[in-house]
Amino acid sequence: MKNHLHHNHPTANEQSLNRVAFMATVHCLSGCAIGEVAGMVIGTALGWSSEETIALAITLAFLSGYLLTMLPILRAGYSYKAAMRTALAADTASIAIMEITDNLMMLMIPGAMNASLDSLLFWGSLASALVIAGIAAFPVNRWLIARGRGHALAHAYH
Repeated sequence: MKNHLHHNHPTANEQSLNRVAFMATVHCLSGCAIGEVAGMVIGTALGWSSEETIALAITLAFLSGYLLTMLPILRAGYSYKAAMRTALAADTASIAIMEITDNLMMLMIPGAMNASLDSLLFWGSLASALVIAGIAAFPVNRWLIARGRGHALAHAYH
């Protein structure tokens, strides 16, 4: 009589996919966070409305996210057009999810959008919102990478 042991451990392929998706999410979150933080700081420092500050943060998040993906592609000798196409295909879904999530979180945390730059409320809310945004984007990044899409298109350049 054979004794069958069933394990719920992920296979090597699943572990590899999870690792690649995690690294892609961290990479994308890094680029997104640069623009998001800059936009929030600039809008808050200038006393802009929540809507104006969020619009600036989203714009800068997409720009910095795409730029972070484009730089190694450009360094590899590809044209600006090819680098931009790859960045758009690789990062748009991930950045969009992160931006929707982190800005909704900032709006949901009482007082976060009106907090001063020297307050723990501002920085704690922003840090928490970005972490939650990364968590929200991970499953989508994993799904896209498993299908050879999303950040998988830029993975060879990083």
